[in-house]
Amino acid sequence: MNKMDLANHSQLKDWMKYFEQKNYISYGVNAHNKESIQQLLNFLQARVRELKKVDHSSHTATILLVGIPNVGKSALANSLHRIGRISAAEKGKLKHATVSPQPSETKNITGLKIASHPNIYVLDTPGVLPSHILDDEVCTKLALTGTIQDCFAGEKELAQCFLSILNRSDEYKKWAKLSNSENERSFADRNIECSTSSEMGMKRKRQYPTDHTQDFVVHDVRRTLFEVISSFDGNVEDERLIEEEFKAMHAAFQVPLESEHYAQNKIAAKLLNLFRTGRLGHYILDSIPRKL
Repeated sequence: MNKMDLANHSQLKDWMKYFEQKNYISYGVNAHNKESIQQLLNFLQARVRELKKVDHSSHTATILLVGIPNVGKSALANSLHRIGRISAAEKGKLKHATVSPQPSETKNITGLKIASHPNIYVLDTPGVLPSHILDDEVCTKLALTGTIQDCFAGEKELAQCFLSILNRSDEYKKWAKLSNSENERSFADRNIECSTSSEMGMKRKRQYPTDHTQDFVVHDVRRTLFEVISSFDGNVEDERLIEEEFKAMHAAFQVPLESEHYAQNKIAAKLLNLFRTGRLGHYILDSIPRKL
């Protein structure tokens, strides 16, 4: 775990400590990590066994997943179901809750078995939001993470918001090793090379079948952002820095300059996609309230 990961881990622990002080039970989990899901499953089973000691008549426990849209409820339900079946050595068709990068994709309540002895089921539910959100900052954060549709704020504005967060963070410093490498070749050069050599293209596909961190576009975007931020002569909160980053993204994303408006919207959409899929780092958007 590097220093940047330790910083995010420390923030997570601070949030868990905050919830404990508020007498809320909290548990940090990564829905895409098998070990993390297994630890959460063990935690849930222990809690259910404690409840069964009080109510001996209950043979089955049901856990309800509730939260705002597009925060990973369905992904968590699927992971718990898959790991739970493996742990219980159960056979049969594996059920799946619908997972999508778009908000409000879950329409119905889905029940999935996640444990036996005692039997535990998890109910995946559609996301819920207050009917009115009056805080503009809260709305922006919800739209930035994809919880509500981009049309409520605009993709370009959201991309600018992300860049302002990136510029103030230390996340981009991890990409220093991508800059000024002796063997560095632009994405355009690699693209030409691949088009003239199918054998090399197939070799790369075999070498990096699913590892997004090795994606050449992501590589160029990270390098470009690092170089623009590092070389900027001024305050990182200056709006001119964001303008320079947008200009630099034309080459990194291979976006044509035929229409400035079209190009900027295209860049914004691509940038948001990389942020939301975690390929530009991980960020905690809320700070812990000072008043406990």
